[in-house]
Amino acid sequence: MSSVVPDAEALYLDLLAGVKLLVRPETKLVGITSGGAWLVERLQKDLGLPGAPGVISSAMHRDDFARRGLSASAQTSLPFDVNGADVLLLDDVLYTGRTIRAVLNELFDFGRPASVRLAVLVDRGGRELPVAADFAAATLTLPDTQLLALARANDGAFSLKVEENR
Repeated sequence: MSSVVPDAEALYLDLLAGVKLLVRPETKLVGITSGGAWLVERLQKDLGLPGAPGVISSAMHRDDFARRGLSASAQTSLPFDVNGADVLLLDDVLYTGRTIRAVLNELFDFGRPASVRLAVLVDRGGRELPVAADFAAATLTLPDTQLLALARANDGAFSLKVEENR
């Protein structure tokens, strides 16, 4: 592995600080399965926000659905009214922008939010669609042959791993 992988726990603290600046009293946190869902679960608790965060799946709106299929863990749960909501989407890694496009389609299936913003743990560049994060804890450049993924240990600790794209 040629790339230096940043410490995911340190990046999480940066993400927490950045999200604090983005959250308004009416903001609803929504994590993108699965890495973003892990992040939003911890952020909701660490920020002391009431209620449960939302979790959203990109599976039903992906442009590669025929190739990837439906993930068993891919379930959207939005425990609030999306109409008029200030939504802050959270994801682990922003890459091509295709997951964000699919998630926006899924979100609008549930209603019309007043605003949607995006915060990510890592922006790795390589965009194929005009998508930008309002906050990224880190920017990292990796070759197209590598994937970057968030992992969560049994104790809840985060780590990042780089794998060769097959």
